[in-house]
Amino acid sequence: MKILAVDTATRSCSVGLIHCSKPIVEIFIATGQTHSKHLPEQIRKVLEISGLRISDIDGFAVTKGPGSFTGLRIGISTIKGLVVAVQKPFVGISSLQTLAMQGAGTRSLICPLLDARKGEVYSSRYRFDGRQLVQERPESVSDPCSAVRGIAEPCLFIGDGAVLYKEMIEMEIGRYARFVPDCQNMIHAVTVALLAEKRFSAGDQIDVAGFTPSYIRRSDAEK
Repeated sequence: MKILAVDTATRSCSVGLIHCSKPIVEIFIATGQTHSKHLPEQIRKVLEISGLRISDIDGFAVTKGPGSFTGLRIGISTIKGLVVAVQKPFVGISSLQTLAMQGAGTRSLICPLLDARKGEVYSSRYRFDGRQLVQERPESVSDPCSAVRGIAEPCLFIGDGAVLYKEMIEMEIGRYARFVPDCQNMIHAVTVALLAEKRFSAGDQIDVAGFTPSYIRRSDAEK
């Protein structure tokens, strides 16, 4: 199965393509510029490098949040347009679950943290049971101390929130804190695609018309 995935949940923007669980192409940009400036060209380039047309793609995936409200809308609207055009299946993948998946190989608790701004982070907790990634705590938004409070075992922190609040995390839980290399702190679209592949294999797909981002908290305008 050929799956094209997009991530625009944070300051980085990536487009990835996998075929039968194998990464084929990924284009990753972390300039901090608006994703709408680069995303269409990234998709075009991924298809060009792979030698495929958009009609050759078997399924699409996008990070559904939490993350940047504007970024999520750009990625989701772009993928929705492609899905409607070629009538292929589509799923939304949690940005926190994607980060946790990038911690594969550890036996420790995994705590993905995304910067939610205003001194807060989006967080959850996961653990690998064999090859299966299991969620142990619902996604939430809180101050960083609350997000890590109560952790009393080795824990792998991953995501831009882990980078931003590293010193605070170390002060809060001390020797239990573990951190990944910088390259793993950014969401990779090929990881989104790999998680989507499992969903497609299980017969899961989302209705495009009814799909909405997972913002976790309300926007300032809604407040």
